[in-house]
Amino acid sequence: MKFFLVGFMGSGKSHWGKIWAQESGLDFFDLDEMIEEREKKSITNIFETDGEDRFREIESKILKSFAAVNNCIIACGGGTPCYHDNMKWMNEQGTTLYLESTVQQIFDRVLQEQDKRPLVKKLGTSDLYSFIEHKLKEREPFYSKATYSLPTEGLNAASLKKLITHN
Repeated sequence: MKFFLVGFMGSGKSHWGKIWAQESGLDFFDLDEMIEEREKKSITNIFETDGEDRFREIESKILKSFAAVNNCIIACGGGTPCYHDNMKWMNEQGTTLYLESTVQQIFDRVLQEQDKRPLVKKLGTSDLYSFIEHKLKEREPFYSKATYSLPTEGLNAASLKKLITHN
């Protein structure tokens, strides 16, 4: 079993991934944390010094290092499915779960930790909302290729187990 959590920033991939891994006895990996550990830089710093293209290359390489890893949940960055055929690869390797949130839900969450998010850290409140709305629409075609779409509003600790046992 290998699960990839995808969705926009602030949709709860790391939050639910940790909970579901503990509930299911699976290992948990956060792709962004692994990138920071490997590069010895924050995601924000990588974006600022190396650029987004370089970040996406690193991200894809680390993601694909999970080819031989099983019994785990991997929380992916919000843009991970949109580059380097990552979504296709994840669907071939395991089960992809799209944590689907509304623009307002994402806005409310991201606003609280905006300084930690390189794509939005310099945006004002109205620009942030517009950015989320635009980017979500842009990424939706990738997210919609996930094996399952799970609205974040109704998620709980047992959500993954329910999904597994019903399929």
